[in-house]
Parts: sequence; C-alpha cells; structure tokens
Amino acid sequence: MKISREGFKIITVSGVVLLAIWFLIFYMLKANDLTWLIITLSALLLVFWFFIISFFRDPRRVRIHDSDLVFSPCDGRVVVTEIVKDDEYFDGEEKMQVSIFMSVTNVHINWSPVGGLVKYFKYHPGRFLVAWHPKSSTDNERTTTVVETKEGVEVLFRQIAGAVARRIVSYVKVGEQVEQNSVFGFIKFGSRIDILLPKNAKLLVEIGDKVVGTQTPIARIGGVAEESLETPEEENLEQ
Repeated sequence: MKISREGFKIITVSGVVLLAIWFLIFYMLKANDLTWLIITLSALLLVFWFFIISFFRDPRRVRIHDSDLVFSPCDGRVVVTEIVKDDEYFDGEEKMQVSIFMSVTNVHINWSPVGGLVKYFKYHPGRFLVAWHPKSSTDNERTTTVVETKEGVEVLFRQIAGAVARRIVSYVKVGEQVEQNSVFGFIKFGSRIDILLPKNAKLLVEIGDKVVGTQTPIARIGGVAEESLETPEEENLEQ
C-alpha cells in the first residue's frame, strides 16, 4: 500500500509514541505476570497505529480524462446538491453546489475534478465546525480553487476543514495547468469538499450517493459554456 507524503511525519511520530506506551505497559504489567493483558493491549496499540496509517493511503486509480464530465474530487458521500449564490469569486451568480463529506475511513487525498488553467486560489483561516454544518462552507478553515476548462467553463472547489480535520494542504498555484483527476491536495483526517458548477450542469449524483475520487462522474458540463451565451430571444429564433 502506497502512503501519501503528508502522512510520513504523523505516522513516524505516532509510531514512536505508541512504542513508548507499549514499553511502559510491558514493564508495569510484566512484574504482575499479566501476560494476557500485555498481549491484548499490544494488539490494540498495533491496530490503532495501522488505523492511523490507513488515513494516509494513496490508492492506485486509473486517471480518466473527459472534458465533458466533472469527476468526484474525493472519496465520500454526497450530502448537498443545491443552487447557491457565490460571493467570493462569481459575484453573487447562482451556481449548482455539490458537497461531498469524507469520513475518517475514507481516502483523504483530493483530486482535481476537471482539467484546465488555475484561475484563482485563496486560503481562508476559520473555525472548525462539524463538516455537515450549514455554515462550514463559509465559516470554517478552507481553501478555494477555480479551474477554467479548455471549453471556458469555470469550476470552483473548496477544501473545508471539520471538527477533526485541522490541516488542509493544496498543491496548486494560480497560472498553472492541472490535469483532470491529478492530485491537487490533501485534508488530514477527513472533512468536506464543495464543488460549484454552472447552474445548468446536468447532475449525475443524488444526496446519499457514495462516490469514489477520480472514478465517479458527478456532473456533465459539456456544452454549458455555449448554452449560457444564448439569450432567450436567440433561443426563440432558433425554434
């Protein structure tokens, strides 16, 4: 199993701490001849350490490239699909929001849902409300990234910290090109990602659906750039 670079320090430190705890338990209980308890506690410490390691697993995934589709940027479950107004980048324009919640058992690597040019990036310090709280998108610590596809469609996605996640990592920079389904960041110990799409994007998921990062298409945006340029008068003339 490949491990993400974000986990090396935590895995090492936690391993040293748990080993120290094991030595302490061993010498305290050995004198009382509590071998069965030593074995039990040793097994629990080992399981806990492997649980920490599992947070930082980096699975091998087939990278799919389809500019008409927006893929899930993380493993998790869809918790929001609604129309919202975004004031940070889109000046109050209505967008389709899809939010995906990552539990502590999910892979915590984040992948770019679309490919294109990074137009915007900003880190926001904030609170650590539970990730499903309605205000977590605006009040919690988060990063905002906007990527413009080659068709001219801008897709915004936010990494949002939660009550457990206290460390957000993003690797992208404004002005660089990113490939669809390439790694763009990491949220330690789970949280949530919001994706803001054009209002007329065709959703391919519903609330409650489980999604797999880089593998599950969550929306179709092919043609929305052209459709958004048409006025009602032009549409009537075409009819």
